[in-house]
Amino acid sequence: MIDRATVDKIIDAANIVDVVSDFVTLRKAGVNYKGLCPFHDDKNPSFMVSPAKNICKCFVCGKGGTPAGFLMEHEQMGYPDALRWLARKYNIEVEEREQSEEERRAATERDSMYIVNEWAMKYFHDLLLNDVDGQAIGKQYFRSRGIRDDIIEKFQLGYAPQKRDALSTTAKSKGYQEEFLVKTGLCFRTEKGELLDRYSGRVVFPWFTVSGKVSAFGGRKLDAATKGVAQKYVNSPESEIYHKDHELYGLYQAKKAIAREDCVYMVEGYTDVIAMHQCGIENVVANSGTALSIYQIKQLRKFSNNIVLLYDGDEAGIHAAMRGTDMLLAEGMNIKVLILPDGDDPDSFARKHTVEEFKEYIAKNQTDFIQFKMDMLLKGVTDPIKRSEAINSILKSVSVIPDQIIRDTYLRECTSRLDLKEATAVNTINKFIIRAKDEEAKEREREKMRMERQQEGGNADGGHEEEKPKGDDTPLLLHTYTASVDEEIERMLMRLVVRHGEKIIIRDAEMEDGSRLNLSVAQYIDIDLGSDELLFGNPLYNQMLAEAVAHCGEDGFEAETYFTHHPDIEISQLASALTMDDVQLSRSLEMKVGEKKLLHEVEHLILDFRMAVIKQHLKDLQQQLRTAGSDMEKVRQIMNAMKDAQAMRNSLAQKLGKDIMV
Repeated sequence: MIDRATVDKIIDAANIVDVVSDFVTLRKAGVNYKGLCPFHDDKNPSFMVSPAKNICKCFVCGKGGTPAGFLMEHEQMGYPDALRWLARKYNIEVEEREQSEEERRAATERDSMYIVNEWAMKYFHDLLLNDVDGQAIGKQYFRSRGIRDDIIEKFQLGYAPQKRDALSTTAKSKGYQEEFLVKTGLCFRTEKGELLDRYSGRVVFPWFTVSGKVSAFGGRKLDAATKGVAQKYVNSPESEIYHKDHELYGLYQAKKAIAREDCVYMVEGYTDVIAMHQCGIENVVANSGTALSIYQIKQLRKFSNNIVLLYDGDEAGIHAAMRGTDMLLAEGMNIKVLILPDGDDPDSFARKHTVEEFKEYIAKNQTDFIQFKMDMLLKGVTDPIKRSEAINSILKSVSVIPDQIIRDTYLRECTSRLDLKEATAVNTINKFIIRAKDEEAKEREREKMRMERQQEGGNADGGHEEEKPKGDDTPLLLHTYTASVDEEIERMLMRLVVRHGEKIIIRDAEMEDGSRLNLSVAQYIDIDLGSDELLFGNPLYNQMLAEAVAHCGEDGFEAETYFTHHPDIEISQLASALTMDDVQLSRSLEMKVGEKKLLHEVEHLILDFRMAVIKQHLKDLQQQLRTAGSDMEKVRQIMNAMKDAQAMRNSLAQKLGKDIMV
């Protein structure tokens, strides 16, 4: 790991104008610089670089960040690699911090596994190119699939010889330890204790991490004469450096194209990815037979929110497309689905068409998830029960979409295409949303109970948890509210956290237990919202607020520096956007914000946020009232809840100085 002092030295030395100028032609524009954005097809200079804040931002696509953040986005590299790039540029010697014995042991083990895998990849690749059997069997197989030499090189494809201990014997002769041959899954031990190679007699597909390290392998079995293929793959087992539900095959080779095209194609297998690259379509990855996971989706979201599921038209392909839809929608991905003609998979289709033909076919035949589900679930269905089940499945997919505007757009599409009454669709979707929230609340309660059982007796010393400062007598008796009730208010609150999170706005505050403490901007917001278990709709905001609170007590902590240089590129970019105004002033002209003014701004925004929550809560209650039917007990409960909510709303309105009709 890079030593903290070295990281600080690199950050201090890195000049945003210097760094961006290596990739973008910049022109002076007042106190800033402007250029064409490198992240989208920019016709008019929209990319602003601020020397004063040492950050950059595109005011069209929103991408940018600190020098390290810019490199992470532009060169698709991780935070440590971006720091090393900057260190080389500014001739800074990178010093790794001393690790604990446990850290050193784990790092050494991981490094050893990566080193063994790197050697094995070169071993397999060299055999494919230069060994007699490698050429006659392995390379001939790739030739039969129409794979060119440059693509073989790009993906470092290889061949493992028939002899069952060829790799292990060679590896040991080169000084590699048996322990790591087994831990990586390159070899395994039989019941008799023999050390055998896992991929013997197979063509080999290496898996690369996003940064280019070899984490795993897949091997495809061939028969002795290469006259046919036994449809059987052997893949690396789970290990310290490889978790199959975290990885996507081809992401390393595709990441720049995905970011450039702002779209990713998801296919099923290795050869699908390789064939599409050869066809000229590079923004493609495969989940290789595993069910799509949250980890894989989050990996893709770093590069694009737009995904096309590109599967063959057999039952397995259709099932693969169906099972990942709701998960992708829930993570904010924009989905298109394309099922290829019967008998074709992306591999065979790519080999029969040019890149222009393939792209044209995709553009003409891809559909949104509603049409896809309608085609799959409703085609030829006349039975009312089955039709009802299919429509419920489609509406449930709509209900998981987090963005309210997008969700509403799809809702209207559903009512139009399915010939549904809008009220029916709204009621059904709301039921799904309420049910999901109830499940989340129950899960939180279960988790809370588990934590309480684990910590039982932990407060026996009479300690107290932090309590809300006195003075706010407007309780908000709601369940935890996580809907994005007002994105602009959330953004304004988070801007305060990033710009002023560590600044003290309450001094010597008296708590309900008689203790006194100082509160920073971040701590005040966290305590105020936490008193009613209110959360931001944007999960990234919740994470950033929690981190700001956790670090506020540290000497020298500055929220703006911490977040703009955050190793998570999403946080770094968001923080940079929040600190960079549309109109940039020089440092000498920027207004200094006093404690009282800052406190007033925080209090006012929190009240606005709470008002937005109450309004949304009232809307939800009104909707529940419309669907309550003749259940008078339920109607009574909802009416009482509405009365309480209206009282809270009016109390808040008084504080905000607004008049609301009861």
